[in-house]
Amino acid sequence: MRQLLHPSRAVALAFLLTIAAGVLLLKLPLSQAKGETAPWLTAIFTATSAVCVTGLVVVDTGSYWSSFGQWVILGLFQIGGFGMMTAATLLGLMVNRSLPLRAKLITQVETHTLRLGDVGSVARLVFGMTLFTELITALWLTVRLHLGYHLAWGEAAWNGLFHAVSAFNNAGFSIHPDNLMRYAADAAMLVPLMVAIVLGGIGFPVLYDLREKLRGARQLSLHSRLTLVVTGALLLVGFLALLLFEWSNPKTLGPMPPGEKFLSAAFASVSSRTAGFNSVDIGAMTHDSWALHYFLMFVGGGSAGTAGGVKIGTVAILGLLVMAEIRGRSDIEAFGRRVSVSAQRQAMTVVALGAFMITLGTLVILPLTNVPTDQVIFEIISAFGTVGLSTGITAQLPAPAQFVIIALMFIGRVGTITFATSLMLNERRAQYRYPEEHPIVG
Repeated sequence: MRQLLHPSRAVALAFLLTIAAGVLLLKLPLSQAKGETAPWLTAIFTATSAVCVTGLVVVDTGSYWSSFGQWVILGLFQIGGFGMMTAATLLGLMVNRSLPLRAKLITQVETHTLRLGDVGSVARLVFGMTLFTELITALWLTVRLHLGYHLAWGEAAWNGLFHAVSAFNNAGFSIHPDNLMRYAADAAMLVPLMVAIVLGGIGFPVLYDLREKLRGARQLSLHSRLTLVVTGALLLVGFLALLLFEWSNPKTLGPMPPGEKFLSAAFASVSSRTAGFNSVDIGAMTHDSWALHYFLMFVGGGSAGTAGGVKIGTVAILGLLVMAEIRGRSDIEAFGRRVSVSAQRQAMTVVALGAFMITLGTLVILPLTNVPTDQVIFEIISAFGTVGLSTGITAQLPAPAQFVIIALMFIGRVGTITFATSLMLNERRAQYRYPEEHPIVG
């Protein structure tokens, strides 16, 4: 029982129980549009995708599920996104609590990390930020859908709420069969969704730091600075690269006027980092754009947020490590701060495990299907990164392959952060050290 109460195991168990509850609810005839009982695989896949805020689907959300079923799905990705934000933040606080008092004081002074007394403020900010962002986005979308698309107020409100909650939680679920392609030319629809996606995916610690910075109570931590800088860089690179790769593609950006091309490329750059919405046909993109998506989906968003992937902070640390090694520096430094050795080890471990899971998933699924390899890889990275983008093969995969996708969604959403946290919680200093050698590298 004590092992189950270990924080990392408790989070995984909580997600499993939530998925199980979602499966049972989606199995009810009330959840299916035709009043029939959904197949077990369909219910399991949908519930896992919702709780893990992925967005991959094997059936059309808007037509297959009833209004009750859609409310269940909305509730699942709301719990999944909000729960992970809260759990990740509180686990980070528990890691800090495990440090000696002297180390805690040094950490607080040098890196401005959350204090143990901030727990109440943590919960309030997560809850308030979630509801405020979702409410404002939903209201904006509702008005736009009513005035611009002539939907009745009730239908407009439901569409606005569903997509607002899905965006903030980086869930990627849409009740439209074409996802958001019908809004490709509408900045009034896509821009607020992009804002919600970034706010949800940037990570709660960054939002907390920004609030305290505005209050003049503290400076931005190294984590927040790295996250903001790398997020901006990735969004810009993704935007410019997608414009380059898709500008003349007759199946995506080609027929659009320049303004719409810029809008669609910007939305794709934001969404590819775990939001899962698409305003252009992903399956019609060039192979260059698919390759770019491999990288963006693998990196994901900020830590302790609603985004997936191996996280921006992880990749930033590895980048700093490479730069330090090239310069012959023993310490990894950025913004006047030194990155701890334990953080370096954890970053390498998370990336290595992520690459291993993607490779393993590819090797398992390829023999099960005749789908081209590049599309299989896209699907696997999307599942592991909890992105939800697809080239259109999800429903075509055989049942065993869909179960692999289910496992990857769960591991990608829960596994990396719980494993990294468990490393810190279980960190112990050995009472002895072996003689040192230097194996040949490279």
